[in-house]
Amino acid sequence: MRYLALGDSYTIGEGVDASLRWPVQLARALREEQIALRDPRIIATTGWTTDELNSAIDVAEPLGHWDLVSLLIGVNNQYRGRTVTDYRSEFRALLARAIGFANGRADRVFVVSIPDWGVTPFAKTEARDRVNVSAEIDAFNAVAREIAQAHGVVFVDITPASRANAAQVAEDGLHPDGAMYTTWTQLALPVARKLLAQ
Repeated sequence: MRYLALGDSYTIGEGVDASLRWPVQLARALREEQIALRDPRIIATTGWTTDELNSAIDVAEPLGHWDLVSLLIGVNNQYRGRTVTDYRSEFRALLARAIGFANGRADRVFVVSIPDWGVTPFAKTEARDRVNVSAEIDAFNAVAREIAQAHGVVFVDITPASRANAAQVAEDGLHPDGAMYTTWTQLALPVARKLLAQ
């Protein structure tokens, strides 16, 4: 089976070895359970916002159909000060595309929440209002959850784990390390297992 992972730095695994990216870890974990899933095709780049991911998908097409699709996007919308209103419309469009890539099956798609970079050492050195960052991340995640649920798509909430394990970061002090991605994999694994069994 084929897996398409759409996102930004958190999906491409900025700062970690390719083998530690959470979509790669997820595919490996599923194979260990005798689920025949190839390593993912990842369309993600550090810094991408929703509109930039959408444009990248345009360039990458035709992508065809996939057995599993994940979507994690929005942190750079928040970081650049873009509005939740714009995020709502752009995220809705991206999720519709993700469902299309899953051959129209919303039950083969899952959304992963935006982690809270406000708890990282990077946020402290940037002298950002960390409480405000966390509140904005919550607002963006509320929109993503609402849209996912409206489309019958599972929402995997990794944000509490990102807050509870704030020290698990790569050398840049911002992006997650391999251990954090393993935690995300463990949260996504039962979801992906169930989706592929349908």
